[in-house]
Amino acid sequence: MTFFEDIEPISTGVSTGAMFGYIVVGLIYWVITIIAFWRTFTKAGYPGWLAIIPIVNLFVLVKIAGYSAWLGILWFIPIANIVLAILVAFRNGRAFGHGGAFSFFLLFLLNPIGYFITGFSNDTYTKPVSA
Repeated sequence: MTFFEDIEPISTGVSTGAMFGYIVVGLIYWVITIIAFWRTFTKAGYPGWLAIIPIVNLFVLVKIAGYSAWLGILWFIPIANIVLAILVAFRNGRAFGHGGAFSFFLLFLLNPIGYFITGFSNDTYTKPVSA
């Protein structure tokens, strides 16, 4: 009897069907986010295809908010990224003519919905003053 015969296989508890469902939902979320960012980027004067590139699209959001793209490095610092995401959401909301509640709930918490609204509505982009 060898050592490996006594070891039971490890089960993750997630079935293949559930895993497939998670992947499908994630892909749908990703596509909706890309479409929303694409329209918002073009409305703000940036190339829409930048929405497809995962990290670059965060730097473009920082630029749309009126901040320097160098500030986007804060996306990689654990607590600072939450603060930056809130600041960018509020500045982008103001740049598209929306208030604080819209910015917090739809651009920060539910960003695909919020950016869908800013991209496909009649909102006009007014570049914020650089900070």
